[in-house]
Amino acid sequence: MGTVHDIAAQGFATAGKAYETGRPEYPPDAIKCLVNRLRLGPGTHVLDVGAGTGKMARLLLPTGARVTGIEPVPDMRDAFMRALPSTPILDGTAEALPVPDASVDAIVVGTAFHWFDGLAALREARRVLRPGGALGLAWNVRDETVPWVAELVAMVATYMHGDPPRYASSAWRSAFNSPEASTWFEPLGEATFSFAQVMPRTAAIARVASTSFVGALAEETRAEILSRANALLATHPATRDREVIEFPHRADVFWCDRRE
Repeated sequence: MGTVHDIAAQGFATAGKAYETGRPEYPPDAIKCLVNRLRLGPGTHVLDVGAGTGKMARLLLPTGARVTGIEPVPDMRDAFMRALPSTPILDGTAEALPVPDASVDAIVVGTAFHWFDGLAALREARRVLRPGGALGLAWNVRDETVPWVAELVAMVATYMHGDPPRYASSAWRSAFNSPEASTWFEPLGEATFSFAQVMPRTAAIARVASTSFVGALAEETRAEILSRANALLATHPATRDREVIEFPHRADVFWCDRRE
């Protein structure tokens, strides 16, 4: 059975509200890319693995595809059910998907694959995908080429303990490059889409609070980091005196087809 990384389990255990408030929606061009590459539409069944609060699932429903969420953290599942009461969500992990063999047409993973045991997750994806199925990954990433964003990210990172899995490390790619996975899936395709999340300053603070290792901090330390983040946004020349800010991001999208 799959397990949840300790930092993710602790950090997201009560983060549903902050995640829903602070995390950006995936931009339309990124969703269009995934929909096209995964061939989603009426009659197809897609699993949203690591579904969180439903940020990805709600954008796939207009395709007419049948969407099922998979999420191991109870607080996140609760937030998903509040947002999408008519969309099923199951307790499960990427390494032990609670669905039968060859039962879905596509799998999507939004800002989560770096938490998985990559090879075990790909083995499970291969198991549950029908022949001709496809796997899609997406990450919303803060644009650290913008000075105030880089300052905010660097400040938050000073509170990081240990070495939690991170998308930026690219360690997650190793599973796709393994000899086993190369017999299961075609090589990854990829595309990048720039966008800005227009949000109240309070939502930007919620974005900080939704970070896994921040959620895992002691309450007093977490309050300190959120206070410092608020002070930075209130005084930085690019964001001060603005109750609504544009938070620059990019969406990195990846896809691969299941080999026959």
